[in-house]
Amino acid sequence: MRPNIWTRTLVSVSAAVGLAAGGLATAGTSFAAAEARPAVSSEVSVLAVNNLGLSTTEARYVQCWLQDYWGYTGALDGQLGTNSWKAMQRNLKQHWGYNDSIDGIVGKNTIMALQRSMKAHQGYDGEIDGIAGPKTRAAFKRFAADSKPYC
Repeated sequence: MRPNIWTRTLVSVSAAVGLAAGGLATAGTSFAAAEARPAVSSEVSVLAVNNLGLSTTEARYVQCWLQDYWGYTGALDGQLGTNSWKAMQRNLKQHWGYNDSIDGIVGKNTIMALQRSMKAHQGYDGEIDGIAGPKTRAAFKRFAADSKPYC
C-alpha cells in the first residue's frame, strides 16, 4: 500500500479507539490529522507529455507529420502526449524494429527504435541505447524541422 493509506488507516483506527474510550478530544484531533496531506508524494507516474526537448512549435510539426501518416487524431497543440507517441510507435513498429506495446509510453524500446530512425535519416551518430541524450534530442529536433512542411 502507499504510505498515505497506512497513515489514514492508522488515524481512522486511532479515532475509533478514541471514540470508544469516550475521549472526544482525541477523536477531534485524529479527524483533524486525517485531513492533513503530505507535502511530497512518493508516487511515481509516467509523464503525460514528453517532447524530448522540442519546443511546442517543433512538437506541433511532428504531430502534423503523425497526423498525415500515422493516424494521429489529437490536437495539434505541440504537446507530445500519449496519443502522439502511440502514433509514433506505430511508425517505429512498422519500420524501425519497435517490438513493444503501442501504449504511448516513451520507454527504452521506443527510444531505441527512434534512434534507429534518426540514425538512418537525421544524422544521429550515437549508440542505440534507449537513452534520450543530447545526440538523440538533437536528431529529433532535425526530424521536427523536416516535418514542418506537413503543417
